[in-house]
Amino acid sequence: MSCHTVTEDSQVLAKENKILLMGTPNVGKSVFFSALTKIHVISSNYAGTTVSYMEGKYKIRDKEYTLIDVPGTYALSATSVAEEVAVQFMKSNPVAILFVLNAADLEGSVKLALEVLEYKIPVIFALNLMDVANRKGFKINVKLLEKELGFPVITTVAVKNQGIDEISKAFEKILFDKPTEDKVFDPYFGCSGCNGCKGCGTLGLDAWDRAKEIVRKAVSNTNSKPNFLDRLGDALIRPWPGIPLALLILILSLGVVVGGGKALRALILLPLVNSGIVPIFEKIITPMNLPPILHNVLIGEYGVFRISFEWILALVAPYVILFQVQFAFLEDSGVLPRIAVLFDNLMRKIGVQGGSLIHIFLGFGCAVPAIIGTRTATTRKERLMVTSMVCFAVPCISQTGALISLLSEYSIWLLLATVATGAAVFVSVATILGKHIKGEVDPLVIEVPNLLMPDAKAYFKKLWVRIKQFLVEAEGPMLVAVLIAAILAETGLLKGLGELLKPMVSGWLGLPEEASLSLILGIIRREMSVAPLLGLSLSPLQMYVGAVVSLLYLPCLSVFGIIAKEFNAKTAISITLATTATAIFVGGIMNHIVLFAQRIF
Repeated sequence: MSCHTVTEDSQVLAKENKILLMGTPNVGKSVFFSALTKIHVISSNYAGTTVSYMEGKYKIRDKEYTLIDVPGTYALSATSVAEEVAVQFMKSNPVAILFVLNAADLEGSVKLALEVLEYKIPVIFALNLMDVANRKGFKINVKLLEKELGFPVITTVAVKNQGIDEISKAFEKILFDKPTEDKVFDPYFGCSGCNGCKGCGTLGLDAWDRAKEIVRKAVSNTNSKPNFLDRLGDALIRPWPGIPLALLILILSLGVVVGGGKALRALILLPLVNSGIVPIFEKIITPMNLPPILHNVLIGEYGVFRISFEWILALVAPYVILFQVQFAFLEDSGVLPRIAVLFDNLMRKIGVQGGSLIHIFLGFGCAVPAIIGTRTATTRKERLMVTSMVCFAVPCISQTGALISLLSEYSIWLLLATVATGAAVFVSVATILGKHIKGEVDPLVIEVPNLLMPDAKAYFKKLWVRIKQFLVEAEGPMLVAVLIAAILAETGLLKGLGELLKPMVSGWLGLPEEASLSLILGIIRREMSVAPLLGLSLSPLQMYVGAVVSLLYLPCLSVFGIIAKEFNAKTAISITLATTATAIFVGGIMNHIVLFAQRIF
């Protein structure tokens, strides 16, 4: 499998034997891709997950095809990056299309399907989410839907692997068996080879009117009573009781992450590190009689085999794992899009639409996918604003976990003060950028998915993939940061850097010279700007200032790289310089304000 943007790998457009996987956002395309290519792809219950295409091998009979998971779109009008990519693929001569219809909300899917059918490419329709449609009391006449669309319609529940085998069999028929010409029907342009028939009675209608007509014919309602999830889903898109319910869900989720993370850290991980893992390495390394500097780099106060476990395993890991547990559940249940709708008016007041909240929430996991996800935005202004807001004041989960551990040991009020400071910067950045970046932010247009309980198998598979991604992608840079910290501390370089940065670190920020290590390591990974503060015996004010600087500090190297890739190097450098200056400025201002207040009172 590979993941690219079309501009990165334009050769994919010239490939032969392509099958496109298409549909509206949030219809389960990634689940089909995983099932058909035997490669797992993270799928989520909100729009905009797939914003670049995924490519994998798909064998039908003895022939190998390239299956391409095209970004989910609502139309083929090319008004966003996702739609532009979809149109490029449609024009690249694919041999067939697997189009996923949303059985629980059929009209929008059918409208897009009609636009796809204009390209005269063979299609297999997967009528997905049949379990949700049945729950809602929708009865769909599949044979009639097939007749109206002109191609096979396979009923599926992709997360439960229902209907997947039938899709491959259907592809065998349209790709290898010669079709019977008198059964070919083009729903948008009329029957093939005729000048009129009963099936052409709705020609002349636009795509939306035609879609409504098809759904009216094919779908009936059994008038079944909505169950608890349906009622809760409806409640969560109305201000009352939606806003209180949404706040309650977010508070409970935060409580699980904070409370559970602290419990794991205090009761299990710290004892495991201090009484189990580190003593083992001490017993192994000490008898080696290594040179003092090398010995200290390995197992000294900042030693790799001491600090790597204390910082990475005991400080960061519990919060990362619990955040992913909570976030994956909110994704797959369909809660996040409802929060976006509920808070659209509030977000509008600071210059962006409510849908941006989905990317901002994603930024709490990691800024990189959040920035990539902004490709679904319809204007460059919105993309740039959301990217900047995430970089300025949204800490990744590793950094959040470190800050929680750092501040909660002092006082919950320090944690709340840091959150309030970050929120003030977040709003200020949005307001300033909204006034100075040219362009418009379009109104919120988002598909609100069905509220559902996540499928256990898909949920835990996604959770494992995300945790594994953290271990692979984040552990390496963090270990590098730990090694740098050990070398700087044990060779005396840290003291020299402390002297060099003393006017800023000690004079302006009021922190000890050793805190300069935080600024150095934060360049590699943002959470590494927090960890060195743990052992400095800081006063509450110093801890607050250090936390604020860490929260607002420059994006790490991976974030810098993705900004340069998605926008340009100038934008990446500008954001990096602006976030660094903001962190130092705000941290120093808060330090001097508190000191001034203490002298007065």
